[in-house]
Amino acid sequence: MTVMEQRGVYRPTPPPAWQLRTDPAPLLPDAEPYRVLGTEAAGKADEELLGRLYAQLVRGRRYNTQATALTKQGRLAVYPSSTGQEACEVAAALVLQEQDWLFPSYRDTLAAVARGLDPVQALTLLRGDWHTGYDPREHRIAPLCTPLATQLPHAVGLAHAARLKGDDVVALAMVGDGGTSEGDFHEALNFAAVWQAPVVFLVQNNGFAISVPLDKQTAAPSLAHKAVGYGMPGRLVDGNDAAAVHEVLSEAVARAREGGGPTLVEAVTYRMEAHTNADDATRYRGDAEVEAWRAHDPILLLERELTERGLLDEDRTRAARDDAEAMAADLRERMNQDADLDPMDLFSHVYAEQTTQLREQAAQLRAELEASEENGAENADGEENAR
Repeated sequence: MTVMEQRGVYRPTPPPAWQLRTDPAPLLPDAEPYRVLGTEAAGKADEELLGRLYAQLVRGRRYNTQATALTKQGRLAVYPSSTGQEACEVAAALVLQEQDWLFPSYRDTLAAVARGLDPVQALTLLRGDWHTGYDPREHRIAPLCTPLATQLPHAVGLAHAARLKGDDVVALAMVGDGGTSEGDFHEALNFAAVWQAPVVFLVQNNGFAISVPLDKQTAAPSLAHKAVGYGMPGRLVDGNDAAAVHEVLSEAVARAREGGGPTLVEAVTYRMEAHTNADDATRYRGDAEVEAWRAHDPILLLERELTERGLLDEDRTRAARDDAEAMAADLRERMNQDADLDPMDLFSHVYAEQTTQLREQAAQLRAELEASEENGAENADGEENAR
């Protein structure tokens, strides 16, 4: 018989045997986002790493501006820019080892490129040319995920399976603040914590889920606080501080690799541009807000630190910009070439073995294509005879 079944018995508190399963104190995030640049901790930062981060940030910013321009030119169907969020994107790529896996969202093409993916392949999905545009297994980068947060359970499943096999693999899953409102987010964190899977969840809190501000999505003190409810550490970091994001993610990845389980990292950043080219951001935020964040630009913060320490001069700045321009020129040239597409590719790599429905659809499309070719040939003959 339970306490509730005992008539006339009411206990306002749990029975004496009840106790907390996990001490929440070590799991709680800091009260303020962790920072390195502009603090005493910056003096201990590795100079080579800071230089590498700077070069990647400059390259990433140029990649974003070029991809945005390609969208306006009609070469991309859509592009969700990560301008202003480059520190998160670059750090996420650089903290992983070759055998690790990156699980990006649709806004994280830059993270994939920083991990070594060809920029054109990273944009192929957004161009509408292919299902993904690259081999996920070859690059250890999961397909760019357009549905919100569905990549998170996949990351947990892969990491858990790798651990069961004894493979030294960590999965880093990226998601936006809007994705934390999805059921997949809950399921992924719950399973990851219960299984102690080697996963790091990086939430890029850029202020808006399309047009919905964060305070309309959650009443939590921070998104990092959500980690405590699942029994994993929550870390709060300045998402525009490249050195800080790299340090926090490095610690989380190392913890996961050593068997310490998952970590939820909230990087506080800002989406400088619209959600996509189909969005009018002026309808839900003002110019003053955007300008305030421009003063906290990730490239500006790192440039200031490097300059003050004598690690950045005109030659190094020019070299970083020249490298970025070369990348952008190559991307622009290759993206301006029309792709040679086969409509039958629609049915490739959907299932390991095609279903009956797919075979029927493929046969129907093949017949339509053959009929179109025959009509085209007949029309060409008719025009030739007319001449």
